Amino acid sequence: MSLAPRGLCRIWASQYIGISVSKFDQLVDDGRMPSAKRIDGRKIWDRDAIDRAFSALPDDGPDPFDNPWDAAA
Repeated sequence: MSLAPRGLCRIWASQYIGISVSKFDQLVDDGRMPSAKRIDGRKIWDRDAIDRAFSALPDDGPDPFDNPWDAAA
């Protein structure tokens, strides 16, 4: 049985969401991606925390909840 790892190194974490390592570092620094957990001397990112942070990023395009009829009222 093969299990997907819950903890990801920095390179795998960036690849997981499809961005470069330097962009991932930038998102961690500004709080849009979670900080790492420390296991002894290693930094490991929680895949579930990355999923939540990625889902919280804004979508590109119009807001699906923006109702044009609200402006007419």
